[in-house]
Amino acid sequence: MTETASRPTLEAVAARAGVSRATVSRVVNGGDGVREPLVERVRRAVEELGYVPNQAARSLVTKRHDAVAVVIAEPETRVFADPFFALQLRGISKELTAHDNQLVLLLTEGRDDHARVARYLASGHVDGALVFSLHLDDPLPGLIHGAGVPTVFGGRPGWSDGTRDVVYVDSDNRGGAREAVRLLAGLGRTRIAHITGPLDQTSAADRLDGYREVMGEHDPRLVVESDFTPGGAERAMRELLDHCPDLDAVFAANDLAASGALRVLRERGRRVPEDVAVVGFDDMLPVAEQSDPPLTTVRQDIEEMGRIMARLLLRRLDRRVADDEPGGVVLPTTLVRRASA
Repeated sequence: MTETASRPTLEAVAARAGVSRATVSRVVNGGDGVREPLVERVRRAVEELGYVPNQAARSLVTKRHDAVAVVIAEPETRVFADPFFALQLRGISKELTAHDNQLVLLLTEGRDDHARVARYLASGHVDGALVFSLHLDDPLPGLIHGAGVPTVFGGRPGWSDGTRDVVYVDSDNRGGAREAVRLLAGLGRTRIAHITGPLDQTSAADRLDGYREVMGEHDPRLVVESDFTPGGAERAMRELLDHCPDLDAVFAANDLAASGALRVLRERGRRVPEDVAVVGFDDMLPVAEQSDPPLTTVRQDIEEMGRIMARLLLRRLDRRVADDEPGGVVLPTTLVRRASA
């Protein structure tokens, strides 16, 4: 049998550093009022002994749990099938890890889960929440507001009234869509279709608005609503070809939708880009680079969006928010040319 080594105590750290137990407690639990030379002695002793602070005791001092909830308003089948969520979670995780915070992932399978998520947030297990993929009729924002939890949203909230109370991070969806459609028009395409995302999400609605701003008056049959999935886009692409067989370009609301459209175009014998040019949105490399042909698309920095969301929340938790700091951050997009257009 091997004897388990005893866990270093606060008293052991104090003895090693040559300071009082109270001084060690203030240093390791984030308290103030300790001179810098003593802080360094305590930190050195902590490292030498491998001391791990008791989280419960630390929370009593700091009033923080060093944990952040990430709430995705989608079922797990969608979350784990879409690389968008993995990229955004990676950005969030990197930022939280760099500041020694834990990520708690909460998914909503349906309406019954909303109250559960709200109860969890209100129970004091986490310091704040990062919420994304909301739909316009989603009750989560109201429930989260009622829970009194500091929150940053991913995507422009559809309910925003322009006040600083709503903090969010988004991409220039409308501008990116305009650039995509202008590219297609500049290639001489005149029958440009659009496969939208779910129009109860602001990202999809903004991309549709960008398409319409460039197209002006257009055949309404050239726009078909979909759901950001390859299967939904396949159905939309078939509908477009049935109703508008003379279309010569497609702007898909995301890369997954573009991949579904490409499959149907191949099935129908349409050459890309010779017969039909295709542009997506996201520039998710596993999708865009491996498409056949490789996908021209609008790039948004999804991982950076997640990182900024986490950074904004941590700044608010640390009360380091400047008076002139904007409530919303909108990141630019860029067009990436590949072989599909």
